[in-house]
Amino acid sequence: MAKKQPRYTDEHAAAGLDTKFPEIETWANQFPAYEILIDDPEFTSVCPKTGLPDFGVLQIRYMPKKRCLELKSLKEYLFTYRNLGIFQENICNQVLEDVVKATDPVWAEVKGDFRPRGGISTIVTARWPRPKK
Repeated sequence: MAKKQPRYTDEHAAAGLDTKFPEIETWANQFPAYEILIDDPEFTSVCPKTGLPDFGVLQIRYMPKKRCLELKSLKEYLFTYRNLGIFQENICNQVLEDVVKATDPVWAEVKGDFRPRGGISTIVTARWPRPKK
């Protein structure tokens, strides 16, 4: 009996994570203790296995310390995902890592609400600071 080959490989799981994403620009924050919500209602990417498009709403919520996200450069950054084969879970975690790297916020959350594919929709939420192990 031959060993069944997995449908998704470690290469699929890591797809897109080695991409050189453009730097997200920031500007100096002027006020303490407030929340920013950025909503991308037409976020798109590509399934790394099938090559089919994924559609969803991506929300970035954060409390800035000294730096705020500059929206035009954030839009250009998010466009990088448009033709990129990457899992939805990895999108949310990669965006979170890059937002934290750019702004060093008090806290941040990235939520992806992805439209159904094959009858199943996915909602992924990644938060920073990350829980301690």
